Amino acid sequence: MRFKIFSLLMVSSLLTGCMSEGQLKDKMAKVLAENPEVLTQAIEKNPDKFVTSLQKAIKDAQSTMAKRKEEEEKKQFEEFFENPLKPEINKSMASVGSEGAPIVLVEYSDFECPFCKRGYDTVNQLLERYNGKIQFVYKHLPLSFHANAMPAAQYFEALKLQSDKLAFAFHDKIFDNQGALKNGEKFLKKIAKEVGANMTKLEKDIKSEVVQKRIAEDQAEAAQFGIQGTPGFVINGVPVKGAYPVDEFERIIEELKKRGKLEI
Repeated sequence: MRFKIFSLLMVSSLLTGCMSEGQLKDKMAKVLAENPEVLTQAIEKNPDKFVTSLQKAIKDAQSTMAKRKEEEEKKQFEEFFENPLKPEINKSMASVGSEGAPIVLVEYSDFECPFCKRGYDTVNQLLERYNGKIQFVYKHLPLSFHANAMPAAQYFEALKLQSDKLAFAFHDKIFDNQGALKNGEKFLKKIAKEVGANMTKLEKDIKSEVVQKRIAEDQAEAAQFGIQGTPGFVINGVPVKGAYPVDEFERIIEELKKRGKLEI
């Protein structure tokens, strides 16, 4: 069988002249595409060897891809320290912590995302650890397959029109009871009442143009920054895509301090 493959390749080589390694691989692929029975018969004759070779090839490929990804992420990481992202931050956006603080943490979140619950816990740890030195800005990236994410975002922004305090009280109760969000509007109204919202104003503002625009702008900014999943963060211009533990954020903070880009 090997002789047949080799013969086919040799004939092809002689007909076309000298070939590089890449050209030879292309020729081999073409030969096998035109004579698939050659490969099929070889596999049937030596199934154990084929499986072993395939597993090794997959493992090697995964290792190569992992190294390549690590190198790319390291390169991107360096670039963001020199050319940080610049999220829009203004008084129309809900925030907690210290306005004008040296550490600015922005999150693009989905109230129904289980990973965002992890992000919520991490943010709380950071707010406690860097009390007085950090400002947290909550933005929206409700995913289409989470039916209650957009309504929850609308409630949050409608409450923000009443006060940041009400919006974040609602935010905390949602994440502390995320499983109940499956009950939809009934649950959202219950939480809004519990935090002391003006329900008449809330119902008027939920579908307002102001609320819709606020959420749409957050979504557009997340897309601009290449943040497609939730949670996504930007800490002093450096993106963190995923529900990473506190250590990852502290690593970035320490690196910013080391580079003279942060004083706390």
